[in-house]
Amino acid sequence: MATPSHSIPSDRMAVLFAVMLVAAAGNTAMQSILPAIGTELKIPDVWVSLAFSWSALLWVLTAPHWARQSDKRGRKALMALGVIGFLSSMALCGLVLWAGLKGLVGAGITFIIFALFRSLYGGLGSAAPPAVQAYVASRTDPEQRTQALSLVSSSFGIGTVIGPAVAPYFILPVVGMAGPMLIFALIGLIVLIMLRWRLPNDTPRFAARGAIAPYPLSAGPNEPSGEEENDPSAPVQESLSWRDTRVRPWLLAGFLGGQAQAMMIGVIGFLILDRLHLRGDPKTAAGLTGTVLMASAFATLLAQWGLIPLFRMTPRPTVLWGAALAICGILMTGLAQDLHGIIIGFALASLGFGLFRPGFTAGASLSVPRRDQGAVAGMTASINGSAYIISPAIGVLLYNWHAMVAYGLMAGFCGWLAIWGWSALKPNQPGT
Repeated sequence: MATPSHSIPSDRMAVLFAVMLVAAAGNTAMQSILPAIGTELKIPDVWVSLAFSWSALLWVLTAPHWARQSDKRGRKALMALGVIGFLSSMALCGLVLWAGLKGLVGAGITFIIFALFRSLYGGLGSAAPPAVQAYVASRTDPEQRTQALSLVSSSFGIGTVIGPAVAPYFILPVVGMAGPMLIFALIGLIVLIMLRWRLPNDTPRFAARGAIAPYPLSAGPNEPSGEEENDPSAPVQESLSWRDTRVRPWLLAGFLGGQAQAMMIGVIGFLILDRLHLRGDPKTAAGLTGTVLMASAFATLLAQWGLIPLFRMTPRPTVLWGAALAICGILMTGLAQDLHGIIIGFALASLGFGLFRPGFTAGASLSVPRRDQGAVAGMTASINGSAYIISPAIGVLLYNWHAMVAYGLMAGFCGWLAIWGWSALKPNQPGT
């Protein structure tokens, strides 16, 4: 007798898609407006950047814990926890920033309280993505699982496009630039109601742990997670050392490119304020920052969903070409004096990083056999997330000293990656 096929109904997949999408969209929406809010409050640029660094650090530290909790506490419960963390953080951050912008609270106190409320997103929001992926993996058969996991993973990337695109439209008359955060909190509440109403409590057919999602920023789609750790017959994973010569070059490549990308994203809002002379008009700057970040995300989508599959690019040339394009885009952005130049340069750099990221991820994966896929996935997630802890703040500090010092350092990271990677990165032989 044939085994019945198992898949997730479309209405439930829509809920899972929404959970992933809203978390990424809300964060990138905040990213597009926060430099303008900091200018309005007369907060030093570096402190604005550190607010994101703090949230990213918490995400990196807590995500592995929530991934392990997926089996113990139930996937629906972890999804709900992540959404509650997201909407609570958005609502409270929006309210405190509104109070600060209205002069009800001092600027310094406003930003301290804001950073505390960001902790809810960094500490709890990371619970949702692995729970969603584990829910899908445990309720689908292998033939449907890859497509389903790719769908929910791509929603994270689509969210990075939607967030900056819609944020300027949520700057409302009464609440001003706090509007996008309050609107996304409301959207998060709607998603939570959908989650409670449409998704049944999970009693998975077998244990499955979702992949740890990197901190969501305007970097385009995440690579679909591997399913080795979700295979009920898979052997126990062995420990893989960070010093393993097979994987070390790819991880170092990820570190170098990741620092450059994190700095570029951290600085762009302040560059727009200064090059377009908008320090006195932060609302306009917020809208233009959203436009630039949206162009960046579309360029990344073009690289990851267009160029890589079209030309069937393998990891080594993907990383090297990505680094070369990123150098050109970074320097063009740093030298640009108008909006058109900034958009073209930033999009070109994002196209390069859109090639680089899946290239180094795939290269690391192909450098080790199947039994080590879980370990190498954790390593690449750590590399991706750690870049956003301190590098954006360093980039802003250097930018405030001299713009081309910051952009020169970004280009230097990519240049080192291209020159060193030419000899250090070897063509992969899967499973060796």
